[in-house]
Amino acid sequence: MAISHTSIQDDSKVRLRRREWLHNLGRAARTPRGAVGLALVTFVGLVAAIGPWEAPYSSTSFETIPFAQPSKSYLLGGDVLGRDVLSRVLDGGWQLLLMALAATIFGVAVGAIAGISAAYLKGASDGLIMRTVDVVLAFPQLVFALLLVSIVGPKVWIIVLAVGLSHAPQVARVLRSAALDVSESDFVKVVELQGVSSARVMSGEVLPNLVTPLMVEAGLRLTYSIVIMAGLSFLGFGIAPPAPNWGTMINENQVGLASNVWGVVAPVLLIVCLTVGTNIFTDAFTRVSLGIGRSERVDVLKSELGVEPL
Repeated sequence: MAISHTSIQDDSKVRLRRREWLHNLGRAARTPRGAVGLALVTFVGLVAAIGPWEAPYSSTSFETIPFAQPSKSYLLGGDVLGRDVLSRVLDGGWQLLLMALAATIFGVAVGAIAGISAAYLKGASDGLIMRTVDVVLAFPQLVFALLLVSIVGPKVWIIVLAVGLSHAPQVARVLRSAALDVSESDFVKVVELQGVSSARVMSGEVLPNLVTPLMVEAGLRLTYSIVIMAGLSFLGFGIAPPAPNWGTMINENQVGLASNVWGVVAPVLLIVCLTVGTNIFTDAFTRVSLGIGRSERVDVLKSELGVEPL
């Protein structure tokens, strides 16, 4: 009976925490900066998701002369090989976004496991995990990703794995720092006294109390994933041509900037909108979760109602 009662309490706590961070997401979306960030991310997401179905031409077919100027038939002109720029822009984002999202999920998961384990287990485990983290941190993210990709080859799963692993050390350090205080909390000690395994304590008690830093890290890592993925494509380590890709388009069309700038400007603008929007919304979520600005809004409401602020 005691076990079932504990399970019910655990389920209730999980549901409560889930409602709390969903509520914070909604509040962040209603703030001015959160609304702007969400609008930018939504716009780029819609372009990537719906674009392949709305492209006026095939993204790989030769339709016009190289670097043709924009016209009624080709709204953004032609690229280096005479392919329609608009069609390639519309069809070139979904793979990049999916790969960036997969790399972010993988990197955050690995980093969270490492950071929470180091903080909770302490001792030799902490030292081993964090020294490994320090070694990986010695390599810049793009260099580390290039190292793995150049060894194995520019395969999609290797790119995702390389970018994800490059995120894990930063996530591990942040989560370890946040988990140190949580691991010493009274409610964690009470659960330990009940004989619950370390894995269950970390997953059921420590991790749910780290949702805010975890969400913030996920937003930041998604931004870096997009930039690194685009950078790898620019360097020729992305999805193999002739498949369209925003990063590859920048590299291919930079030689024709004087003839038709849209082959470079259009993908750059979409990447910028996505990274800036993600950063702005992440910042809004952080401020809402930490209560930054809440007291100022309360004072404004009180003054409007004729109540003296405390």
